[in-house]
Amino acid sequence: MSKLILIPTPIGNLEDITLRALRKLQEVDLILAEDTRTSGKLFKKYDIKTPCESFHMHNEHKKLNKIIDRLQSGLTIALISDAGTPGISDPGYLLVRAALEKEVPVECLPGATALIPALVQSGLPSDRFIFEGFLPPKKGRQKRLSSLAEETRTIVFYESPHKLFKTLQQLMPHLGPDRKLVILRELTKLHETVYSLTLQSALLFFEQNPPKGEIVVCVEGIKP
Repeated sequence: MSKLILIPTPIGNLEDITLRALRKLQEVDLILAEDTRTSGKLFKKYDIKTPCESFHMHNEHKKLNKIIDRLQSGLTIALISDAGTPGISDPGYLLVRAALEKEVPVECLPGATALIPALVQSGLPSDRFIFEGFLPPKKGRQKRLSSLAEETRTIVFYESPHKLFKTLQQLMPHLGPDRKLVILRELTKLHETVYSLTLQSALLFFEQNPPKGEIVVCVEGIKP
């Protein structure tokens, strides 16, 4: 029976994959991976020999219709990203939408994502929050930053290490120097680090200590 299955993969520690995810990766007819080289490390560790093809932001539009055709022919296909859950700041949305439009069953397994561990570990209120993914690089960026200034919920977003300092600078006029941040680096990995500090302190620290690795930023919402 044809089906598209979205399978979360570890965000760092390869042991953070579920037994069900491993079984599904063995059972499907084909795996679509964001980067087959990155996924190859996971496949090697767990002896997964299922055929694998690339599916990423640079080829998803080109390959979309062919993948839908294969699903409709009866194949069961798994979609994975390099790390975390497909569709969350990674390719997946377009394929899921197209599959549903063609009435192809879609299943998403629960599992790894940097968002939830970062939020819970931050110590900021987690009962209500918003997730911004990656902030717009250019168009609409200032408008988005301005809108965050009045947000009462905890704000969570991803940022690349080489852009973190500039983003903190851009947040300053909107959030002010005393807004509390928690910046989490390399979650689940050997050099995982958590910084809990004000925006002003974060600017001073990261100006002298440029970060490396995967970054999640949690921002305290404004008090109502």
